[in-house]
Amino acid sequence: MLSIIIVFLVMLNPFALFLYLNPVMEELSHKDFLKVLLRATLISFVIFSFFLFFGDAIIQRVFLINFDSFRIFGGIIIFSFAFLYIVKGQHALITMKESLDDLASEIALPFMIGAGTISLSILMSNQYPVQQAFGALVTILVLNYLFIVGLKFIKDQLSKRKLKIAFDKNMQILLRLVGFFVGAIGVNMIITGITNIILG
Repeated sequence: MLSIIIVFLVMLNPFALFLYLNPVMEELSHKDFLKVLLRATLISFVIFSFFLFFGDAIIQRVFLINFDSFRIFGGIIIFSFAFLYIVKGQHALITMKESLDDLASEIALPFMIGAGTISLSILMSNQYPVQQAFGALVTILVLNYLFIVGLKFIKDQLSKRKLKIAFDKNMQILLRLVGFFVGAIGVNMIITGITNIILG
C-alpha cells in the first residue's frame, strides 16, 4: 500500500503544482490561496473517488476493455508527461492563462486530475480492497495539500527576492528529477500490462 501512495504522490507531483501556482500565490492572500487549494483538492477527491469505485466496472463491463490494455495506455500517458517534465520543465505545465475565475477547477483540471492519476485510481481499486484504496486516496490528497502549503510557507519565510528566485529554480530542478521517476513508473506500467497480456 505504501508503494502505491508514493507512486500516486509522485504522479500528482506537488513540485510541479507548486511551480504552476506561483502566479496564483502572488495574486491571492494566504488565506484565499489555502481556500482555493482546498477546493481544488476536494474536486480532485470526488473525481478520483468516482473512478476508484466505478472505474474498473466502466472499463471492463461498459466499454469491454481489458484492464491491462488500459494499464498500457495509462503508462504511455504517464511516460509522455514525464518526458515533458524533463525536457521543458515548468513550461510544460503552463498551457493556459492564470485566470482567477473558477481557479479551483482550473487547478484540479488538468494539473491534479489527468489520465495518469485517473489510471492510478482505477489501478488501486484493482489491486487493493476498496476500503484500503479509499483510505490511501485520502492520505495521498492530504499529503499533497500539506506538501504544497509547506513549500509556500518556506518560500514566504525567504525575505530577499534573490533567495525566492533561487528557491524556484531549485524547485524546477526537482521537477525534472521527479520526471525520471514518473517516466519509470509509466514504463513499468507498460511492461506489466504487456507481460500480463502475453502470460494471460
